[in-house]
Amino acid sequence: MKLVIASNNAHKIEEIKEILKGKFDEMYSLAEMGINCDPVEDGDTFLANALIKVNEIAKHTPYAVLGDDTGLCVDALGGAPGVYSARYAGNHDSAQN
Repeated sequence: MKLVIASNNAHKIEEIKEILKGKFDEMYSLAEMGINCDPVEDGDTFLANALIKVNEIAKHTPYAVLGDDTGLCVDALGGAPGVYSARYAGNHDSAQN
């Protein structure tokens, strides 16, 4: 079975490939598949954002698609930034975050 990882984050792709090594015949990044797509992750949960990615990327490939979303949920901040972690200090600005 072939798997497409619905991410443009090279580090995340390598981590996922390492975790799933041996579970799929082949695993591909979006770039390796020639898929130029960066879905807007505007869901209000991590699951919603992962599904947005999977559903959009699935339109471009016949293979299985894995989507994820991650973030930090800090108790002292009432669970923030949560699903908004990447945009907490601006538009995906890692240094500011």
